[in-house]
Amino acid sequence: MNEKLGPEKEEKRDLSRIFAAPSRWFDRLSPNARGALLVSCGSIMLVVMGVVTKYLGSRLPAFELQFFRSLIGFLFLLPLFIRDPLEPFRTKRPGTHLLRGMLGSAGNFCFFWTITSMLLADSMALQFSRPLWTIPLAILLLGEAVGARRLAVSLVGFAGVWMYTRPFTEGFDPNALIGAAGGLFAALVIITVKRLSSTEPTRVIMFYYAFYNVVFAALPAWYVWVTPTFSEWPLLILIGFLGIAGQGMVTRGVHYGEASVLAPFDYTRVVYAAVFGYLIFGEIPGIWSFAGMALIIASSIYLVLSEKKKPA
Repeated sequence: MNEKLGPEKEEKRDLSRIFAAPSRWFDRLSPNARGALLVSCGSIMLVVMGVVTKYLGSRLPAFELQFFRSLIGFLFLLPLFIRDPLEPFRTKRPGTHLLRGMLGSAGNFCFFWTITSMLLADSMALQFSRPLWTIPLAILLLGEAVGARRLAVSLVGFAGVWMYTRPFTEGFDPNALIGAAGGLFAALVIITVKRLSSTEPTRVIMFYYAFYNVVFAALPAWYVWVTPTFSEWPLLILIGFLGIAGQGMVTRGVHYGEASVLAPFDYTRVVYAAVFGYLIFGEIPGIWSFAGMALIIASSIYLVLSEKKKPA
């Protein structure tokens, strides 16, 4: 005899049916299709975060935006530790977590600075200068022998970064150098993550990264503080949510698929940024921007794909 379900159990059963169909549809996709879907959705979310950041940046300082992005992202992470709240404090690598937090905070500041000071598409393109730094870092820090082809491609990419500064015009823009510095800090963060991942769970790495970003952004944010208006608070919360959700989707998508398939989907952020920048802010990148964008993206994609093809 079937037992009649109560209202609460009926609701749970209905919800499970609602979410079961999309889950089954997603599982039927190939790994590359799943990865492409997640990376594409994550990329759009990160660009929308950039749009909201740029909008708020017309009144709120970059340090303050960075602080709210970090704080809200950190709060979204806390539910991961409901079952074991003390897990982060059992870390075996506190010093490396601190180093990663410092590097990540510096890189995030570079991102927020360029996105509020440059065209949206330009700031997004400069974020992808990260792979260019893998070559000099591999030589200086790891003592690796780098092939002449990869070294030449890296130099081409840096030429693209230099074009963003418009060195041959009267409109020299040093903000591009800040964007490139952000790529350097991001590359150093990846090195520290590789070391941490040998002993630390991913959620613990994320916890300390978010925590130290809050800590290091708090003091400068307080120094330049501008009190948000009532209408700005929801947008600040949205920045934090889109940042952590978008990055999580991109990371998960890369886990599913092959780099040769997914890299172009990740780099579509620059295209989305150009479209949103034009439609919302009336931004039209100039010839130097397009030239630099092309060199950075082409060389970065080559380096990412050639890195995946290197023998273990």
